[in-house]
Amino acid sequence: MTTTWRALILGLIVLGPMADNADSQEDWFPSRYGADDTLGAVNLLTPEKVREAAKLVKTGKTYALGVEISRDTPAYGTRKFQLFAVATGDGSGGSLGSNKTTFNDDWIMTWLGIGTQIDGLGHLGIGHRYYNGKHISEFWQTDGLIQFGISDVPPIVTRGVLLDIAGLRGEKMLAAGTAINRTDIDEAAKKQQVELTEGDVVILHTGWQALAAADANAFLAGEPGLGKEGAEYLAKLGVVAIGADTWGVEVVPAEDSSEVFPVHQILLAKNGVYILENIKTDELVTDRAWEFLFVLGQPRMKGAVQMMINPVAIR
Repeated sequence: MTTTWRALILGLIVLGPMADNADSQEDWFPSRYGADDTLGAVNLLTPEKVREAAKLVKTGKTYALGVEISRDTPAYGTRKFQLFAVATGDGSGGSLGSNKTTFNDDWIMTWLGIGTQIDGLGHLGIGHRYYNGKHISEFWQTDGLIQFGISDVPPIVTRGVLLDIAGLRGEKMLAAGTAINRTDIDEAAKKQQVELTEGDVVILHTGWQALAAADANAFLAGEPGLGKEGAEYLAKLGVVAIGADTWGVEVVPAEDSSEVFPVHQILLAKNGVYILENIKTDELVTDRAWEFLFVLGQPRMKGAVQMMINPVAIR
């Protein structure tokens, strides 16, 4: 992409009063990790934290926390996923050898924010400013971000904690618009006898994922999820990432109906905390697996804003 075209597109994006709308009412940057930091809360991951988390493995049982992704997977907005399998060779030999080699390949056309996914720090901002106050003009280009790309995020290997908020409230599935805040977080942790610590990955179970296959439209129309107070509380505790069994992690509609994805702004832009969407939590709840070794090594596509993932819990 030429510099001229990049400048033209950026000019259209930030045209008018939005250009300096950096939420001047709040002093939210530079970040606690330094003015030049581009990694956010993963700075809290240490070899000591990994060793502590590894001690949680008692049975060796593993849990795939990613949902299956297909053309039918419900996805936000206009996002779509298409996979094509390509068969090669007719089995007669020729250019593929006397041993009659045949093989299959595949290719995809997709948005990277489909199914279970990680949101990077360049995904959502405030008035065109993102984590650490970086303006979009400093890191965005059409062929990939030059900062905040998912390929730069190190493996996230740490202690994972599942909070069963639906169980806390005695429900199989929380209703759309149900906000999860500090009281819910503290009460669930107390009930499950777990303590949230710096460097953890925290995952919320709401029961909402069960709706994805039953009624995709209802699933995407809203969701229970993290409220602003809850997001600020978890960020202050020093968690690395927050996930949920919902498509957006945060409560929709928002607590303030005039706002759109305010929890994403609190976590990503203001605190550098990563967001894990559409986490499969049902097996963990069934086994009452409240804490575990959490392992995520996402595909390293250079410059990607977000990425489809399959995290693994081990206990």
